[in-house]
Amino acid sequence: MARPDKVTAVEDITDKFRNSNAAVVTAYTGLTVAQLKELRRSLGENAQYRVVKNTLTKIAANEAGIQLDEHFKGSTAVAFVTGDPVTAAKGLRDFAKENPNLVIKGGVLDGKALTADEIKKLADLESREVLLAKLAGGMKASMAKAAATFQAPLTKFVRTADALRGKVEQGGAGTPAPAEAAE
Repeated sequence: MARPDKVTAVEDITDKFRNSNAAVVTAYTGLTVAQLKELRRSLGENAQYRVVKNTLTKIAANEAGIQLDEHFKGSTAVAFVTGDPVTAAKGLRDFAKENPNLVIKGGVLDGKALTADEIKKLADLESREVLLAKLAGGMKASMAKAAATFQAPLTKFVRTADALRGKVEQGGAGTPAPAEAAE
């Protein structure tokens, strides 16, 4: 019979896996409490860094439909990300550069397992807001180009008509007046 506190812990971790956009599994051996506190702050508001028990976390991950069993060895902590996974990945990568005791083992993003290298590549991406701003800028530029393309024939017609009107007003240099053509 499983102890109630362990059942509750598994349910809690299972919920964390299910409600997260991403989860990154790390080893933290050798980090001080102050360093762990600094790491939690560097991840931002949309990520929660938790030290977990391997056996309970394996069970929880399997219940959530995530296969990360090979990463649950030694000291293990998981960063559960509910916001932008790129921001959390950058926070982990940057902290690991300053503190080599933090080792990224792997993780999961939208149900797909990621290796440590893939998480580092994710950290190299620009944030969601920057990518959306670039997309909006590109769309605005292409719409302005389309508007200019649609407006060009009208502008050309107006210029041609204005030039013909100016020519007619000057005395029609070389073109017969409409009344003379009719005779």
